[in-house]
Amino acid sequence: MAEDTNSPQQAPDPTASIADPAPLGLAAFALTTFVLSVFNAGLLSSDLEPVVLPLALFYGGLAQFMAGMWEFRKANTFGALAFTSYGAFWLSFAAYVQFVTDGLGPDAATATGLYLLAWGIFTAYMTVAAMRVTVAVLSVFVALTLTFFLLAIGDLSGVGAIATLGGWVGLITAVLAWYASFAGVANFTWKRTLLPVGSLAPKS
Repeated sequence: MAEDTNSPQQAPDPTASIADPAPLGLAAFALTTFVLSVFNAGLLSSDLEPVVLPLALFYGGLAQFMAGMWEFRKANTFGALAFTSYGAFWLSFAAYVQFVTDGLGPDAATATGLYLLAWGIFTAYMTVAAMRVTVAVLSVFVALTLTFFLLAIGDLSGVGAIATLGGWVGLITAVLAWYASFAGVANFTWKRTLLPVGSLAPKS
């Protein structure tokens, strides 16, 4: 049979040689969230909390922001928005703690509550989008939404127990994000599904 020269040819994927940036973004988010949540949960003295700032700048911030830029190159709108935004969150958090909070005086808790509430709203609508990604990613966003809202309510209401609960949920969020990152890198290096993530993408 003669070859049909009129049939459309599948164009090669120009991003096929680019590594998946998601495991990096998830790992950066998980580790920084874990360390901060240790203090939010009251497990260590707040005197040690400045250890979060270098992580927020260089791993949770810069590394995750770069993962978002690579997701743009991979044409992944969800990953690009998520990683770039949360990378910027950590960078802005470091700047806020370092340069702003001391000048707010007694209004610092209210300002922080507003900051966290706004991020909770963003995370809530990203959770809707995550319903078409994977179960692993969706679980991260559900837990993160709860974390932001609990921390915001704790700061706005002045009820420390609510903020502490937010710290504990933050620890769960970090573990879930670590799992999603671990699954991504392990499944790639083992060339099979070593750790399931539960795809929620619609079947074509």
